[in-house]
Amino acid sequence: MGKRRGGRELARGLSKRQRKHLRQFGEQHPVCDRVSGRPDATQICELSDNSDKSSAESDSETEVEQVSVYHKLLATLKASPESESEEEEDESETEEAGESEAELDSEGSQEPKEAVGGEEQNGVPEQEEVAAKDPPEQAVGQEQADGEDTSCDPNHGAIEEFTDVKHEAEFSLETNFMEEESGDCDADKRESSSSRAFSEDPFKQHMDKELEEGEVEKISTLSKTSSQSKWPRLGQLTFSSTLEKHITLKPDKEFSVKQLYLHKPLESTWPKVNKHFLSSVSKPSESSFTPLQRELFCIMNTYRDLFYPERNALTNGEEIRHAYCLHALNHVLKANAQVLSNNAKKRDQKPGTDSDDFRDQGLTRPKVLMIVPFRECALRIVHIFISLLEANEKRKIDVSNKKRFKGEFGSDPDEKPPNLKRPEDYEAVFAGNIDDHFRIGVAILQKSMRLYAPFYSSDIIIASPLGMRTIIGTEGEKKRDFDFLSSIEMLIIDQADIYLMQNWEHVLHLMKHINLLPLDSHGVDFSRVRMPNLNNWSKYYRQTLLFSALQDPQINAIFNKHCFNYMGQVAVRNVPLSGSISRVVVQLPHVFRRIEAENLTSVIDMRFQFFIDKVLPEYRDAIMSHTLIYVPSYFDYVRLRNYFKKEELNFTHICEYAKKAAICRARRSFLKGEKQFLLLTERFHFYKRYTIKGIRNLIFYELPTYSHFYSEICNMMKATDGGVDATWTCTVLYSKYDAQKLAAVVGIDRTAQMLQSKKNVHLFVTGENE
Repeated sequence: MGKRRGGRELARGLSKRQRKHLRQFGEQHPVCDRVSGRPDATQICELSDNSDKSSAESDSETEVEQVSVYHKLLATLKASPESESEEEEDESETEEAGESEAELDSEGSQEPKEAVGGEEQNGVPEQEEVAAKDPPEQAVGQEQADGEDTSCDPNHGAIEEFTDVKHEAEFSLETNFMEEESGDCDADKRESSSSRAFSEDPFKQHMDKELEEGEVEKISTLSKTSSQSKWPRLGQLTFSSTLEKHITLKPDKEFSVKQLYLHKPLESTWPKVNKHFLSSVSKPSESSFTPLQRELFCIMNTYRDLFYPERNALTNGEEIRHAYCLHALNHVLKANAQVLSNNAKKRDQKPGTDSDDFRDQGLTRPKVLMIVPFRECALRIVHIFISLLEANEKRKIDVSNKKRFKGEFGSDPDEKPPNLKRPEDYEAVFAGNIDDHFRIGVAILQKSMRLYAPFYSSDIIIASPLGMRTIIGTEGEKKRDFDFLSSIEMLIIDQADIYLMQNWEHVLHLMKHINLLPLDSHGVDFSRVRMPNLNNWSKYYRQTLLFSALQDPQINAIFNKHCFNYMGQVAVRNVPLSGSISRVVVQLPHVFRRIEAENLTSVIDMRFQFFIDKVLPEYRDAIMSHTLIYVPSYFDYVRLRNYFKKEELNFTHICEYAKKAAICRARRSFLKGEKQFLLLTERFHFYKRYTIKGIRNLIFYELPTYSHFYSEICNMMKATDGGVDATWTCTVLYSKYDAQKLAAVVGIDRTAQMLQSKKNVHLFVTGENE
């Protein structure tokens, strides 16, 4: 009884969001790390019986295959009094005060606090041995059918995300007309009065073009032809297309907002919303765009696919987010205005007249899918949408479920311990609510916006890869649905590099289920569906916008193999002139050892064999102690860990699944020299950014995914007290297939020399005296 009571008291010490994480995944979030410097006994966290009961009830509900109409109506009602009392009890519980973190920065010999439980890794399974993909879980019920402002309750099933009972008529496109929206009607008249200008609208040109079977066959079978162009701000661009008539864009030095064919409300709101970024521009222009936004939007507005691998959370992240939000909202407003206008024309049509001129919809309503890593990103996107739709303080739009959205997607500053000190880029990436399991539908109509709209009544879906995976599911599952992805016209994947640290399998799974023919009609009027959608050619009209902080082969594969836009593609391909090795401040010899491999599939085995045969024997001597082995891949980490155990080497290891007490013990034993080797995974460094003290010998088993991690790890050596500079070593393993990562570390010139040379060892000495 004593242990159970202690577990309950510890659970009450957690915040509501942390309790929710603990109940769903059995672990705390990896970023919410509190380690106390004073020793404490190990405590076992056990949830209360009520929590287990509610979770079990939720699981039992998701296992029901058939849901009657009666139960669907019941699902729109409020939660039971028992669940409401449970939520009130959670809200009344106080949060635990942030304790000081013992990172061994001062002495390195403090006793660690025993871990309460494992830490939940974003988008990865709990077991150490398996890291391929997460087990798909049914949704907790974040999108509720009715518009009441309630918190996220696990008793609400996933079925509510696909039904709309109470607000179907209000947010239905087919039952609304253009004249009900003042201003839009005037815009429609203005467009109809100038048919030439309306025909030049990029949206109209892209959506109204009907491909022929020969063109579709060319896109799917023939290789793309490419051309190069250099723009002032974006740099080197690669234009590729399969169609014969390939036109290379040229950047517009200056253009006004009216030349962009924006929807009428956006012409007046965009300069006000984007004013913050224009203040930092040295030469402000009248276009209301920064130089980066101007060139990016110039490409977006032509409906070409775009890959921009130079997104930086510190510098241009918000600029890019505002630009693609403007483009996505402009697309949705134009598409909805076209439907509403045709509704009025069809209503005024003479009875018995059969016209085929009103094909303006897809097989399902969602048009834009925005994939972002954290809830904070979704929060900022919705705020941008609201700002763009509100012309002034007097003209406010009606946003339903706003309070609930703020509660579930907002952040509490008290949840993050204030004593944690991390690099600026880390603080920018992990700002706000960093929960990575979410999805939300947004419907925009009649000067109003509905958050938590069911997917089949939504215009825009904002979700994380994990949130989409739990909805799509896998083959054989009873409850899975991906029909709402059938008519996606714009796919925006922001911060794609973070998904490499979460679970890239979720992104691949999403790309395989987008723009497929739906299994059900979902009440669509086939007389209004565009012919390309009926021909299953939706993927050839979909525009994909991909933003990342780096160029990676897996991200490139998404852009090259899963994007079929008939308009072509544009990719930014700038090469780094100087690598991150120039930011290493310690005097350190860097030895790059080349691995010869016949093909890409054999690199993994060749690297492991080269390491145990050539590299590891040189470090087994006692004088080569304090050796840190940096391993980017979790699979390689498990393989090395098992080999070290088999050979009975004196080592310790830290990965993203390690408990806090185990991390402290490993760091302390490595600092004192009790353990000769320390295996460290890249994802642990990504989520924690701890300073590992005591490093004298450094081995990069593979080049890091983020180039700046190379200099960060090397600069940890300066934190070693009493170290001798002459004994420090750094060894890096690479192959010819690591050209992109190598260029980001050493620069393009040195990369060319290293790849052309047949030698296995290259020596560079860097530091402050270089």
